[in-house]
Amino acid sequence: MTKHYLLYGSERYALAILRPLQEAIRARGHEAAWFFDGPGGEELRPDETFLRTTREVREFKPMAVLTSSNAVPHFFPGVKVEVFHGFDAGKPRHIYIRGFFDLYCTTGSRDTQAFTDKARELGHFAVKETGWPKLDPFMRVHGAPEPPPVREQPVILYHSTFSPSWSAAPILYDNIREMSRSGRWRWIVTLHPKTAPETVAKYKALEGDYLRFATEDNILDLFPQVDMMISDTSSALNEFLLTYKPVVTFKNRRPGPQLIDIDSPDQLLPSIEKALARPPELMRAIREYADSIHPYRDGHSSERVLDAVDDFIAAGARNPKPKPGNWWRKLKIRKRLGYWGRA
Repeated sequence: MTKHYLLYGSERYALAILRPLQEAIRARGHEAAWFFDGPGGEELRPDETFLRTTREVREFKPMAVLTSSNAVPHFFPGVKVEVFHGFDAGKPRHIYIRGFFDLYCTTGSRDTQAFTDKARELGHFAVKETGWPKLDPFMRVHGAPEPPPVREQPVILYHSTFSPSWSAAPILYDNIREMSRSGRWRWIVTLHPKTAPETVAKYKALEGDYLRFATEDNILDLFPQVDMMISDTSSALNEFLLTYKPVVTFKNRRPGPQLIDIDSPDQLLPSIEKALARPPELMRAIREYADSIHPYRDGHSSERVLDAVDDFIAAGARNPKPKPGNWWRKLKIRKRLGYWGRA
């Protein structure tokens, strides 16, 4: 029997995260359709099914709703499954448990332990470690156990988050401008989609012989092109650490031995030099951390997610306790989507 899965997105980044799941669903002979509560649907391909209304979703009757968002319409049919939109950045993400999901598919042992502890305490969701679907295409090509040597003219990726209290983009701008003009290294700059337009404009204006402002939707596409990263408290830096390459951070909210964290722009230059030298103790810390957040390098996390959904449904699709009412958030979702029917 053909199974139906709904891929639910609220931002464009859901495309890169959920498309590997779509590929795995189709490979098994089943059907996937998309619903967007926000931007992203306009970028679907002609061969992808776009459901534009709640009525169409209910008629599609998905057995599971797979999403990278922190919430999902409770009135959609099917088991609600969270696969996450990134790695833990500034706060432990299990604090965002809001009673929308039946099953959390975690990326590695750090998340698995935190969510399992909460599952025992709360009782209204299940946890299965699967790895992160977004990484499947990348890992199938670039999942080698060792990073390639540093290029003769090293390439640096600069990426910043958008939150004004966390972003280093305004603070490090002058440093990056001057270093990118020297020609000592090449630079690729990419900023979070929600970054203030004036900040984006300033960095775009730096484009030249040694700096490119990247507009790729999937930051993973940039990782093979560079030798190190500079960031702040962006979850993308954890994705980058999976390449076993160094990251310099500015005032990271949760620094550790896997990062070269600085608190002054004056420290940026020597920190870059240290990162490009790849000291053994740093490289060991990077590997240990990366393997704890995502040990899977086989490119089959999507298949593990689908297996987890099948197992959950086969076991009765029920958790020990019912999900909490969460009426206010549910009311806001109903109002936003204009649906007042039965769940």
